[in-house]
Amino acid sequence: MSGFREPGFADRQKAAQDARKNLLNKFKSQPGPDDPAVAAKRAEREALAAKRAEAKAARDAEKAEQKRLEEEAKAAEAARITREAEEAEAQRAALEAEQKAKRDARYAARKAKRK
Repeated sequence: MSGFREPGFADRQKAAQDARKNLLNKFKSQPGPDDPAVAAKRAEREALAAKRAEAKAARDAEKAEQKRLEEEAKAAEAARITREAEEAEAQRAALEAEQKAKRDARYAARKAKRK
């Protein structure tokens, strides 16, 4: 069995040069920006981005519509509560007026009875 041979400077230099050549060949073999496959991928990415933007705009519009509906519901609820409070106040005032009228009638009857 032969032992491990330590690579010398020339071997390391040749290995580095081969690695640079392989890297350059790999880069050169890739298609350029005007290649139809690259253009098709770019168009596909752009179409996907446009679809995403459209979906985001639709979601934003839906959120805005939902928020508007919630605000309308809150305003309607506040108006209903205010109206009910006003009606309760009017009913209380009418009841007090009726009770005062009965009390005044009893008082007048007592006064009339004494005379």
